[in-house]
Amino acid sequence: MLSRLFGCFILQLNRIRLFAGLPLDAVSGGSVNHFRAISAGLKALKLLGLEGVELPIWWGVVEHESMGKYNWSGYLTIAEMVRKAGLKLNVTLCFHASSQPKIPLPEWVLDIGKTKSNIFFKDRAGKPYRGCLSLAVDELAVLNGKTPMEVYQDFCESFKSAFSAFIGSTITGITMGLGPDGELRYPSHRGFAKSDTVPGAGEFQCYDKNMLHLLKQHAEACGKPKWGLGGPHNAPAYSELPTANTFFKDHGGSWESPYGDFFLSWYSSQLIAHGDRLLSLASSVFSDSAVNIFGKVPLMHSWHGTRSHPSELTAGFYNTATRKGYEEVAEMFARNSCKIILPGMDQSDKYQLKESLSSPESLLAEIGTACKKYGVGISGQNSTVGAPDGLKQIKKNMLSENLNDSFIFQRIGAQFFAPEHFPLFIEFVGKLNQPELHSGNLPTKEGTTTATDSVHTRSNLSIHMQSA
Repeated sequence: MLSRLFGCFILQLNRIRLFAGLPLDAVSGGSVNHFRAISAGLKALKLLGLEGVELPIWWGVVEHESMGKYNWSGYLTIAEMVRKAGLKLNVTLCFHASSQPKIPLPEWVLDIGKTKSNIFFKDRAGKPYRGCLSLAVDELAVLNGKTPMEVYQDFCESFKSAFSAFIGSTITGITMGLGPDGELRYPSHRGFAKSDTVPGAGEFQCYDKNMLHLLKQHAEACGKPKWGLGGPHNAPAYSELPTANTFFKDHGGSWESPYGDFFLSWYSSQLIAHGDRLLSLASSVFSDSAVNIFGKVPLMHSWHGTRSHPSELTAGFYNTATRKGYEEVAEMFARNSCKIILPGMDQSDKYQLKESLSSPESLLAEIGTACKKYGVGISGQNSTVGAPDGLKQIKKNMLSENLNDSFIFQRIGAQFFAPEHFPLFIEFVGKLNQPELHSGNLPTKEGTTTATDSVHTRSNLSIHMQSA
């Protein structure tokens, strides 16, 4: 029965283009990990009628040993595998680290950070975040005489040269990494929060010496030098509730004061300027290539039901009940002719912890409205495999007025191809665009055997799957 269902959904997805993410650790060194499993997975996705796959390409893998020494070999192998499978490829240029699976920043960058810890973001306690570079050093020559922007540009140009045979044909999309987990945000939430635990407000990340210097300059320019001495003194720490202090208090909190507006405007403007620099770089390097450029914006939906929206503020989005903060983000993407990747489309309000006052649905609608206003295309993404009613919620969001023209399902692996998930995904693919099935799409006896073998192969996969 499964093989008949599988065969029935060999289709062309004309309205919404579907992609599936490959494993985060698809490549290490110059070698492809899980080669046979990935090859089998590509065949299965092709049979389903997906447009293609997404491949994370890590700065820490490619430029691991020394600045300017690139090893693209493993990723080139996968690009060729995708081409032979008849699929398209979206690549994500990851200028951040991954904690699980463990993929650090380049070794030579970490070596610099051992003596110059201010190349990283720091929290109020002075603890550095080594998952990406601080945006405050974007244009400072802190990497062996070069600025991070120069290093990122060299990386992009090397990628363009190495993959010239694929760009515009097999490779149709390039996502520019913008911060922690590749997203445009500050690392305001560190570590993994448990799903049954009320999340904290997060913590402002403005305490490395370069961020503090920028804050001091801005305060002096505004005639308020005392406001530039540091971040808000009455804001809670990472795991503390917004009510633990007075900054995020719904009525009369400091976020609504003149100081609050000063700080939050500066904090968010620094993030948007950082995104603008990186997307402008990508648009320039790939301007003569037939590819779409993307950047990822997080869905910080915890505490969205409050007036102050603490999780969004600490992440760098000055969006509150009285201010539409995502319009300036959408305008920046539009200015660079880039599209937004928006995760969390599998999340629904009814499955959130009530105590967190979370509302992924209303936040998603807000961001969608801002993107529609500025003509910014959105590519959807899920947060996890197996969210309650997740596939149903994805379909609802993908067919909504504001969204979308593509969706990237994160990500293939043992859980993705498991018997409790894969048949549901097959059904989801078929229903998403409500295709008309023709006799030519129905499997022959020989084709059924192939599909059955393919599904059995996938059910035995042991790829280590993680969300990006």
